[in-house]
Amino acid sequence: MAYETISLDATPGGIAVITLNRPDKHNAFNAIVIDELTDALTTLEEQTTIRMVILRGNGPSFSAGADLEWMKAAADYSRHENEEDAFKLAEMLRKLSELPQMTVALVQGAAMGGGAGLVAACDIAVAMTDAKFRFSEVRLGLTPATISPYVISAIGPRWAKALFVSAESFDAAFAERIGLVQYVVEGSEGLLEMEEYLADLASKAAPGAVADAKRLVLDLAGAEIDHGLSHETAKRIAARRASDEGREGLSAFLEKRKPNWAE
Repeated sequence: MAYETISLDATPGGIAVITLNRPDKHNAFNAIVIDELTDALTTLEEQTTIRMVILRGNGPSFSAGADLEWMKAAADYSRHENEEDAFKLAEMLRKLSELPQMTVALVQGAAMGGGAGLVAACDIAVAMTDAKFRFSEVRLGLTPATISPYVISAIGPRWAKALFVSAESFDAAFAERIGLVQYVVEGSEGLLEMEEYLADLASKAAPGAVADAKRLVLDLAGAEIDHGLSHETAKRIAARRASDEGREGLSAFLEKRKPNWAE
């Protein structure tokens, strides 16, 4: 479909790029952005030929968070209308987090509030050195509720609480130190180089195994390490060994050739 606030493109090599495309609004969220992101993610989750999904912003900012006009309108919503509105954002973030493909946020400029939440919901985040982050909700009398599961998972409860209550601004180096991003690069050339590097890694990984590895983390994070967990992890690796990908991967390794998904 034709989008108003985002664009969705794919390369023959299996790389999909979602671009937040409201540069004049610093790619701030509103209801249309959320609906269009949800539609794009729903489309991509069924595309077995897509190996990596990139999320980026057009213009000087990745995303400045919630659109002011959207927030102003929400002030007149009923409690139920506000809950329904927030639920759409929460579900969009869940879809992003649970996509079967490798997901990568490429961050320049501002990534504030919900924008930083998008970063946290991706598997991998790369930020330019001059990127700025902030969970600014408490300054508006709000809380970062919908993004909180992904931020807490990324940086842990201690730093999440500190940054949520202080609304302190921080740079890319600090974001890397606490785990919100994994890589910091110089300029747009650095972003492009990292994008190519990660795309090469994605092309070498079995698509089904990537999806299962992501589900492994989502399901087992925080689980008690006990007899039951040992059984669960044994079942999962056994299923992978018996899968077509598992058999092909082992055969390719022994035969000193590329597996079929990397050809």
